[in-house]
Amino acid sequence: MLKTLLKASFVLCLLMVPISSFASPEQAWQEAMHLAQQGSDKQAMALLRGASLEQGEQSLWTQRFDIAISLLMLRNQAKQDSEYRTLFLTGKNQYEILLENWLKQNPMPAVSDSVWPGLFASIIPGAGHAWMGRWGDAGVAAMLVWPLLILTFWAARRDMGPVTVFFALITAWLWSGTVFSAVSLAERGDYELYYSWWQQMWSASGLPTKPW
Repeated sequence: MLKTLLKASFVLCLLMVPISSFASPEQAWQEAMHLAQQGSDKQAMALLRGASLEQGEQSLWTQRFDIAISLLMLRNQAKQDSEYRTLFLTGKNQYEILLENWLKQNPMPAVSDSVWPGLFASIIPGAGHAWMGRWGDAGVAAMLVWPLLILTFWAARRDMGPVTVFFALITAWLWSGTVFSAVSLAERGDYELYYSWWQQMWSASGLPTKPW
């Protein structure tokens, strides 16, 4: 508990540090990228926003800060909420000009919806994994659930009472696990596909320092 409070206090102090304490925008940029490399996208975006405000008038650095904020926001949304989006370009940023041509040739990859694998897995054990082409996982899911499902019906037909309840609970537990597995695999696969594209987009923007 104490360790968590100390960590939270450190992050809060970091966000409260005025950007003017950095000798140059280069230092603010490097610190933000260091945070992003550690996975602290929100802290990195907060630091970049403060640095952009400190710069005031539009400059090369403010353009760099602004496009980096937009790109990190996309990654954070994909990582936290499984929201896969492309970049909205205004054409007012030289980095966006580079990205505009790249995005025309490399549109955001089509990502599948995790609803369908979850729905099919809920109806038929193993069907969600089969929908994604993961036949090995589909076989494992089916082998886990179907035998117990058959035993549950067998016990129910013979009015075996507590035995039926026991089999039913085990079946429901394993079945829900296969549904969760199907949904998780679908979302993880989508994120890996999207994140690979996102990394290429960051590189195409011409921004220095990769945040990964």
